[in-house]
Amino acid sequence: MMSHIGDPTCGTRSPGELEPIETASRDELAALQLQRLKWSLAHAYRNVAHYRAAFDARGVHPDDLRTLEDLAQFPFTTKADLRANYPFGMLAVPQARVRRVHASSGTTGQPTVVGYTDADISTWAGLVARSLRAAGVRPGDKVHIAYGYGLFTGGIGAHYGAERLGCTVIPMSGGMTERQVQLIGDFRPDAIMVTPSYMLTILDAMEAAGVDPAGSSLRVGIFGAEPWTEHMRGELERRAGIDAVDIYGLSEVIGPGVAQECVETKDGPHIWEDHFYPEIVDPHTGERLPDGTVGELVLTSLTKEAFPVIRYRTRDLTALLPGTARSMRRLKRISGRCDDMMIVRGVNVFPTQIEELILGHRVLAPQFQCVLDRRGQLDELTIRVETRRGVSPRHARAAADALAAQVKSRIGVSVEVTVLATGALGRCDGKASRILDRRGHAAG
Repeated sequence: MMSHIGDPTCGTRSPGELEPIETASRDELAALQLQRLKWSLAHAYRNVAHYRAAFDARGVHPDDLRTLEDLAQFPFTTKADLRANYPFGMLAVPQARVRRVHASSGTTGQPTVVGYTDADISTWAGLVARSLRAAGVRPGDKVHIAYGYGLFTGGIGAHYGAERLGCTVIPMSGGMTERQVQLIGDFRPDAIMVTPSYMLTILDAMEAAGVDPAGSSLRVGIFGAEPWTEHMRGELERRAGIDAVDIYGLSEVIGPGVAQECVETKDGPHIWEDHFYPEIVDPHTGERLPDGTVGELVLTSLTKEAFPVIRYRTRDLTALLPGTARSMRRLKRISGRCDDMMIVRGVNVFPTQIEELILGHRVLAPQFQCVLDRRGQLDELTIRVETRRGVSPRHARAAADALAAQVKSRIGVSVEVTVLATGALGRCDGKASRILDRRGHAAG
């Protein structure tokens, strides 16, 4: 079991207070990380057959870790490894000690299953509470949670963290958009936790009902579970009259609460490095990259008991930046995922690049879909985008033509832009599906 003796995050601190570790020196933090990393590697090696085999195959042993830099000697863990050990092969504790399991949706393959001990759940709740405080939420605030509940980590992770901070939780979950609008008006929450794409749906529903979103009680929006842009932040803040901040996490590592953007700076999520050790690697070679260089984020858990992860490849593309509001390092805004990248005629294209350009046109709505087709031997990309209410067809077509020209000049690929009426794309109650790839079904 992980020892928390000497842990600067423990103690009789008020739930609303900044934890000492959040502003500790880099030397203090590194010493704690090394202590915990040694424990985590040994724990995984002793108790998980996959890690024991992977370490042995690489010719490394937990005792070989003497500095933080030595972690680069150890093998990566991928989603394929988790799926190969489905459902419980990666657990490092006896089944009887597992208090909860969560799982991915499994829409692109075998689900990945994560387990939690009592201590893991407590750690997770504390990290989400820390994240909420950094976002500007305080004890006594009401928090409206519109992440999905169930096997998805978002809803319950947010719920436990808000309760730990001392907030009143409104466990709405996703969907039932008209009901979301009603309860935001009736219960008057201070903060909302939701995907940015579904927040747009809520705002659309408010406006359709004749409600001014900027006049609601909401003052903080904590958005995560999908990449989003600075332009999207501006859209959400302008329409809802809130501070929009980014929360980062993934179920394979723990869930929401791996990193959080601070409301006073809004300059990228600070990784809670006392519990997760971050690296950036070249997504093609796996070589470690220096801070400030964009690559794939790799995370190692430092305190997880039931489901330790060693050098887990997240597929998220970002860079590590110096701390600002906290001493822990920040994530550069995630530009996309390795597996979300579209390659169109040899050009790498991310949905976030398209979103940023769309949000530069006030007549176009931030609801869009990238459709990939293959005609003959050539890939073709069509951007389906909605107009805002009341926009004339002439103005919409002019904006679409301008968008196509910008995509060509800034990203380097020719596209067709199809303008749709407001609401034509439908609405999601969770993560938005931005890519429709029909190339596998196209005739060659």
